Amino acid sequence: MTSNPLHRRTVLGGAAALAAGFALAGCGDDGDGRAPQERKKGQRISLTFWSWVPGIDKPVDLWNRKNPDVQVTVEKVSAVNGQQYAKMHAAIKAGNPPDLGQIEFPVLPSFLLDNGLLDLAPLGAARHKGKFSGWQWQQSVFGKSLYAIPQASGPMGLFLRQDLFDKWDVPTPRTWDEYESAAKAVRRKGAWIETFAPTNGNRFAGLAWQAGAKWYGTHGDTWIVHLDDEPTRRVADYWESLVRQKLVKTIPDRQNAWYKDLQTGAIPAWVGASWGDALLVGNAPGTKGKWRAAPLPQWKAGEQAFANWGGSTTAVFAKARYPKDALDFAVWLNTDPESVKLLIDGGYGFPSAKTGYATTDLDVDKDFFGGQAYSKVFADAGAHVDTSWRWGPGVDTLYQRLGDAFTDALADGSSFRSVLTKVQRQTLADLKGKGLKVASG
Repeated sequence: MTSNPLHRRTVLGGAAALAAGFALAGCGDDGDGRAPQERKKGQRISLTFWSWVPGIDKPVDLWNRKNPDVQVTVEKVSAVNGQQYAKMHAAIKAGNPPDLGQIEFPVLPSFLLDNGLLDLAPLGAARHKGKFSGWQWQQSVFGKSLYAIPQASGPMGLFLRQDLFDKWDVPTPRTWDEYESAAKAVRRKGAWIETFAPTNGNRFAGLAWQAGAKWYGTHGDTWIVHLDDEPTRRVADYWESLVRQKLVKTIPDRQNAWYKDLQTGAIPAWVGASWGDALLVGNAPGTKGKWRAAPLPQWKAGEQAFANWGGSTTAVFAKARYPKDALDFAVWLNTDPESVKLLIDGGYGFPSAKTGYATTDLDVDKDFFGGQAYSKVFADAGAHVDTSWRWGPGVDTLYQRLGDAFTDALADGSSFRSVLTKVQRQTLADLKGKGLKVASG
């Protein structure tokens, strides 16, 4: 068999390519001696796995003890500023990628442009679909192809300093109107309820997702991009208003100045995600017992609209030598109860698996949250995530574009809507430059 660049066609061709369905891509020897093989009975092999998940070595060690014939070696990669993806793309280009890698939901399509991932559908991966949350499984599905096994997600919610909210007589906001009122009350006490982090395109995407935005779609063989749709404009207008009223800071989140504000109470709340518990515990230990988690504020009282920030998969690269064994490991890693427990203990996020754990198992930092069973907040949010949201190609570049444009807008006073218009135009040009058929929504 000769190699067939179907992954790139899947992305380049939009919906038409998706609907067609393709045979296994990259299934032949490209002349580098890395043709896929089927392991013979009793044969001992080794697989390489690139990941940045905290504590990932523990479940891998467990696998290795239970599977002496299929040994997995973990190589930790840095997740700072996308370094892990730059390394993966470079390895694909050089023809020596690992067998497996951790890849976040939003950037999967970019790897299809490289023909970098293996279609797992011909290996029978569909038989595992029922083991995972439906919407998370769908994030890796393109047409009839499946390119990764879901690992964890990040349903969004609101973290707040309950002691300060009580002291200042500020009720927990249930809607975004109430959130603005809370921001005004907090500001009168000399603090800022939050920061609008201009470089955090990932969180902004989650907020747009919750509001009903649809940034990517397809029509025929064309990708439709609509970053400046009405729901996204609503989100942009809202946060611009908070900024103009000086009700929120505009410093980057998850950096030293922000951590200090969390420690001192200068910022007593954070619109975050389920994995944020470990971040707060690790960076504001002196506030133990004072935090609580609450549902994400709604645009309309009584609604149940939620979104996701983050989320990762375990993907098999197209040049994996033993793809069936790699798939078996990916499924085991993310569904075996012992493995999931070890991943939870390491703080990897909210499991994509449906079973093998209880929601209370995720309350590993219950004391930090004053005894609250805080993971139920995120479990409920995960059950109401809008599953029609889909990612498109080039999201890593999109995030950079958003960060640059929001930073410029804060500096020169231009509107947040102008940011959306600018990034919409840039994204269309970026995707056309990759050879995709694109149109504005």
